[in-house]
Parts: sequence; C-alpha cells; structure tokens
Amino acid sequence: MLVAAAVCPCPPLLVPEVASGAAPELDAVRAACADALGVPAAARPDRLLVVGPAGEEGLGTFPEGSRGSFRGFGVEVGVQLGRVGGSARELPPSLAVAAWLLERVGWADAPVEGLGVGEPLAAERCIEAGREIAAGPDRVAMLVMGDASACRTLKAPGYLDERAEPFDAAVARALGAADLSALKALDAGLASELKVSGRAPWQVLAGAAEGAGLSGTLLHESAPYGVGYLVAAWS
Repeated sequence: MLVAAAVCPCPPLLVPEVASGAAPELDAVRAACADALGVPAAARPDRLLVVGPAGEEGLGTFPEGSRGSFRGFGVEVGVQLGRVGGSARELPPSLAVAAWLLERVGWADAPVEGLGVGEPLAAERCIEAGREIAAGPDRVAMLVMGDASACRTLKAPGYLDERAEPFDAAVARALGAADLSALKALDAGLASELKVSGRAPWQVLAGAAEGAGLSGTLLHESAPYGVGYLVAAWS
C-alpha cells in the first residue's frame, strides 16, 4: 500500500552546477523539495519508488544503484539512485534529478527504485500502473517528479499560452488536496500542448493512492523561467 508521497519538479537546473550563476534563484524550490522528502522518510516505508517522465530510452524500471549524470547539460556531475546495486541503463534526466535530491537529503530510509513513464501514456494506463504499484504487501512511498506547464511567459520554452496558468493552478489545488479525481481527470492532450512533463507521473500517483486515505499539503508553487514548479507532500 502507498503510505506517503513527495511531489517535486524535475528541471536539471535544480542541480547548482547546471544552473551555474542562476543557482540561487531556485533555492526556495530546493528547500521545499527537501521538506517534501521528509514526509516519506517519516513514514518508514519498505521501499521508495521514484516515478518521473522519460523519453523512449528511459522508459521502464531502474533498480537501486542505477546511475545518471548531467553531462548532457554541460557539467561533470554523476548521481546514483540509492546506495547499492547497479545497472547498465542510464537514468533519464527526471530520475537523475530525483537521485540528486535524495543524495542531497542523505536518503537512507528505504531501498530506492525508479520508474520512467512516457508523456503520451494514456491516463487509464497511468492509473492502472499506480494501482499495481500499491497492490503489493509492502509499504511503498513515492517520489513523483514532473514539471507543470512550460508556457507561462513569452520567454518560456513553449512561449506564452493563456491556458497555462489556470491549468497549473488546477494541478496545484489537486496536489495540495490529494484530490485523486482531479488528477485522474487531467486532459492529456492539453497537458501535451502546454509542455507539461508531470501529467503522467501525477496520474500514476493518483492510481497508487486509491484507498490509501492520504492528505496533501502544497509546499511550493512558482513559475521561474515561465515553467510551473510544484512541490507537495502526501501523508
């Protein structure tokens, strides 16, 4: 069963070496992510599952010890998911950011595994994947990675789209209230148009949380660089 969850954005800019001179601008986001990760830690789960968006090469499961890096973003920073084991597959960027966050807080509370999900994955399949995650006998916590829209300003990666701000506000309300119905109902087509990377991971979380009776808290909401960043904790 699902016992707790943390929801964090996944821009590589969270890694100070990637952000370089702009690193202080995301200090509040980093702090909120650290606070969110305290919630799964306090739940003492049997395992932590990290779920994040991924391209075709990053789909599927990643065992503890899987490694990633930020070389593609111009810096020689390597990360490892958890403390033991290993894998020949390299973590997709979203899971690499998650591994960096976990290393930053010194996560040692449970074994860690990763799951990369594709942005086009239908809502029904996301929800079913979440149900399967929670169906086992162990106490599972989740770290769910994903950004909101990338269309909040003229200089945003997706340019300005007037639909972006209300979409992000609705997601923020849903994550803050642990509103499973609202998350399940997110429009995949609209999310794609707004360049939302978190839609599929959030819907996996919604499926996993069915029947768990978790409550939510929104810890951070901002849109630096025109991209929506949301941090929440469920317990």
